[in-house]
Amino acid sequence: QVQLVESGGGLVQAGGSLRLSCAASGLTFSTYVMGWFRQAPGTEPEFVAAIHWNGRDKNYADSVKGRFTISRDNAKNTVYLQMNSLNPEDTAAYYCAARRESMATIYQAYLYWGQGTQVLVSS
Repeated sequence: QVQLVESGGGLVQAGGSLRLSCAASGLTFSTYVMGWFRQAPGTEPEFVAAIHWNGRDKNYADSVKGRFTISRDNAKNTVYLQMNSLNPEDTAAYYCAARRESMATIYQAYLYWGQGTQVLVSS
């Protein structure tokens, strides 16, 4: 079965950095678009970033452009999210997700999801 396992979350002060990882298994990772979403309590998942299976095409939410970088290593079946200049508004549970075909920014388009990793940014 498909498994996506996120790691790397934690508590960080405003202005700090974190690197999230998502290890995938049970799917042909190199043929999937991978996305990162975040969700604060009482809200719907919010798109953060996505990366095509080719590793070159990327898409970011306006709120994270210039601060976050998505990357992937198809040999390791892993997608990363480097988060810099974090602020309290970035506090949320962060989820990685996978889908076939084209890039997408809506959470309903993604088929597989991880369990999430919590990011807490203190002011």
